[in-house]
Amino acid sequence: MPDAVPTPPTPRLGAAHPVLVGMIRDALDSGVPLVLLHVDIEHFASVNQNMGVDVGDAALDAVGQRLQDRVAGRGQAWRHGSDEFIVAVSQAGADAQAAQTLALELIAEIERPLEVLPYTLFLEARIGISLCPHHGDDPSMLLQLAETAVRRASETVDEPVQLHATGVHERTQSESTIARQIVDALPNGEFRLRYQPKISARDGRVIGMEALVRWQSPVLGPLLPERFLPTAERIGLILKIGDWMLERVIVQVRAWREQGFDDFFVGVNVTTQQLLQPDFVDRLLARMQHAGLPMSSIVLELNERVLTQNSTDVVYRTVSALRHEGIAVTLDNFGTGDASLGALVRYPADILKIDRSFISAAPAGSRETAIVRALIAMGHQLGMKVIANGVESEAQLGFLRRADCDYFQGYLFGEPMSADAAGQALRRRYLRPELFTATQSDRTLLLVDDEQNVLRSLVRLFRRDGYRILAAGNVRDAFGLLATNQVQVILSDQRMQEMDGTEFLGRVKMLYPDTIRLVLSGYTDLATVTDAINRGAIYRFLTKPWDDNKLREHIRQAFRTYEAQRVREPE
Repeated sequence: MPDAVPTPPTPRLGAAHPVLVGMIRDALDSGVPLVLLHVDIEHFASVNQNMGVDVGDAALDAVGQRLQDRVAGRGQAWRHGSDEFIVAVSQAGADAQAAQTLALELIAEIERPLEVLPYTLFLEARIGISLCPHHGDDPSMLLQLAETAVRRASETVDEPVQLHATGVHERTQSESTIARQIVDALPNGEFRLRYQPKISARDGRVIGMEALVRWQSPVLGPLLPERFLPTAERIGLILKIGDWMLERVIVQVRAWREQGFDDFFVGVNVTTQQLLQPDFVDRLLARMQHAGLPMSSIVLELNERVLTQNSTDVVYRTVSALRHEGIAVTLDNFGTGDASLGALVRYPADILKIDRSFISAAPAGSRETAIVRALIAMGHQLGMKVIANGVESEAQLGFLRRADCDYFQGYLFGEPMSADAAGQALRRRYLRPELFTATQSDRTLLLVDDEQNVLRSLVRLFRRDGYRILAAGNVRDAFGLLATNQVQVILSDQRMQEMDGTEFLGRVKMLYPDTIRLVLSGYTDLATVTDAINRGAIYRFLTKPWDDNKLREHIRQAFRTYEAQRVREPE
């Protein structure tokens, strides 16, 4: 469901805002510290430029509502500038650790997929922090200190949260601090495993899970793997963490199988360093045999960059040995690295996972969308199953199903969850089954025209013929309807603001080649039309003003052509 837009919108903030001034006065009088957080939404200008100011404003209102909901009862959130927010929270024991933990919670709220129809946005944020009374009690000064801190956060790659630095307080989430804290994290039991479902594209059945590691640090708060695994790899702890993950996953899979769940697998991320260990295969096989697990119950997930490293030959032999024993391998985050297609052909793998950065662009008819279809086709040609990572919307799901993707993973079906919650998902067997029910596919006509009067006239004209009619006033909405519906015939206007009809239908031909595509135009660009017809982008070019009976006959003929194509297709 899309985030509700708050009414009234998130208030704007100035240094003299009476609520902020009152909260600072209360902090001084009561002794309960106040945490002031300056939240900066990264690269938000691109949302306004690419999707429009209305979408941008709705997204910022939704973010403001999320922030306000998160601090309800203990704080207040304000809009501050074009794409920034100020959050003030009264929090007992608000030291550096507690303040940074709060900031990470707010970032997690912002980074949850945000639906502003017809888009699903994936936002990122940086936060700067100042503390009252520790850093001062003047509103303007506290705001300035938090703003300076967030600018410093914007200049760092791995530290999205920055506390105002003083002689007493150092940056507690620097890499050196992570390195010191992570040494004792494993023996102190600070790591947690979370499981995210993998879903069958056929019917929504849970066919597997991915095990994901989280660090619950008593000093740094909750950390995602991208925050601490690079440091763990640098200081040589990655092997111990990877070994711990495999051991815990094997124990968990055995427990689930003893509960009667025996038709699923769990994917576990492994690093190049693990695969380079001479005894890695023997130790893994021994563990699984000791636990009484079939080899098919564990799938190892390798990052695509392993294909480009100098150790590829050694890893190749290790993976080949694993697959010979029946342990499957997934190539993770495919499409984001520098691996060549030649390396992919040579490399043994069972599942290809398409990176979420490509999925987030679907189904808008973009280059990424074409790449997704190509990767799915290529994976199938190489004998691999294909899983799409980061499926967040029904439009993405519809497009991927029509593109014959095999598996899905993403927030549409569930976020990373505890073992208990994952067990409940396995008991349910099917997640979001309503998304996989058969939809009406017979005689569906899509009408596309950015002139609303013309669009309404076309809808009235064809309604009498009993078609299932879909109408879109722009190309963006049309791609969304194509992704979620089985459309046979498309009638598009030629002159539209986003792109002309022949270009639109050319993209449709690439994504949905079985459709019958017609253009309706009040003017004729003979060269453009001839080229589109020669490329097979359009089936027929029709002119405005139209004759109702002739236009209806053209559409009837288009449906007959579609049916004739289906008859000719081999079983």
